[in-house]
Amino acid sequence: MNYQESRAYIEQVNCYGRVLGLENIIELMRRLGNPQDDLKFIHAAGTNGKGSTLAYISTALKEAGYKVGRYTSPAIYSYREIMAVNGENISREAFARHLTRVAAAAEEMAGEGRAHPTPFEIETAVAFLYFQEEKCDLVVLETGMGGATDATNVVKNTLLAVLTPVGMDHMGFLGDTLGEIARVKAGIIKPGCTVVSAVQKPEAAGVIEEECEKQKVALVCPDMSEVKVQESSCLGQRFRWRGTEYEISLAGVCQIENAVLALTALDELAKRGYPVGTKAAQRGLKNTRWGGRFTVIDQKPLFVVDGAHNPDAARRLEESVRRYFQGKNIYFIMGMYRDKDYDQVLRIMTPYAKEIFTVSTTPETRTLTAGELAEAAGRYHSCVHPADSLEEAAQKAYEKAGDEDVILAFGSLSFLGEMTKIVKKHRELIE
Repeated sequence: MNYQESRAYIEQVNCYGRVLGLENIIELMRRLGNPQDDLKFIHAAGTNGKGSTLAYISTALKEAGYKVGRYTSPAIYSYREIMAVNGENISREAFARHLTRVAAAAEEMAGEGRAHPTPFEIETAVAFLYFQEEKCDLVVLETGMGGATDATNVVKNTLLAVLTPVGMDHMGFLGDTLGEIARVKAGIIKPGCTVVSAVQKPEAAGVIEEECEKQKVALVCPDMSEVKVQESSCLGQRFRWRGTEYEISLAGVCQIENAVLALTALDELAKRGYPVGTKAAQRGLKNTRWGGRFTVIDQKPLFVVDGAHNPDAARRLEESVRRYFQGKNIYFIMGMYRDKDYDQVLRIMTPYAKEIFTVSTTPETRTLTAGELAEAAGRYHSCVHPADSLEEAAQKAYEKAGDEDVILAFGSLSFLGEMTKIVKKHRELIE
């Protein structure tokens, strides 16, 4: 297959959806020679902050001279960004070549009457083949949804299990309580690894501690009292931690916490034989870019995109809005999936909006239409407008907002890449 054909194949197998469980991926990887067994992993699970934390870790490791594979999802700007080596997305040729091999194994499984591997299982297999071929020193690996039964959990050689804050999300798949969800997330903890966990709510913390004791592994949590914030704006932040100054380009109140979690992970990784010096860590944090997470994409008016699609993420976004945009008119562009707790997100965020423009999300199987979201938002806000397209929503927001105002597009990550392209075109037209 060429690249276009390989992408078409992924679209074709979308009908198999997402299935939790390791039986399929274990069999698929066996047929491919278990390339993941040749790799060493920093494996991350949690509800929010996984991508940003892994981005800090992988960039710092690259600055220290290691060859680092990164597997994260979902994609925002380019499909191929889900798998990268030292920050470079997999090439079209490499993706097509590995996908061809994985597809042959998947079709062979289906032909024998086994369940057909899902798109996520297929992409995970492609990533492992690619990282093996590239001879990566380390791979930072993000779970797709859960932990214990996530396809990425087929790996054995976990050096660090990183747990970002656990919250209520994907309840239909992972459980109805915070403890149940935390137990699934903690499934990435394996004998012989070190666990690095963010500060958790008590119910989740208890489950994680219990799993660490069960697996007889060390649990390390950063002491946030050691953090001294020196500068914080929507364009970047500076802080001191353990006597060293760090600068990050990512905004949002959660990003310093994510950066400190990453630094704690790097300290533990050094104990496992992969040292990263202070200078490399400083460069790594400063050079980290992670689009769609409280990212400024235009100024005058300030245009920010953020992937807050569940209540915990909305609460962090609310904190950032209160910190950076006090007293400003804020125009919302919102798009959410039907299977998210969008009502709670609306409760948290609508008090800060001057006006709200709603958009439909893709894929259609999960979309909450602009009209449905507008109806829900109308219960909390008197000025809500459904838009027929992202372009229309952006145009109307620009028409309303003055140079000192703010446009905030948030919700599902699925539309933020396209929104960024629309804003870029708008900027080019007016320059």
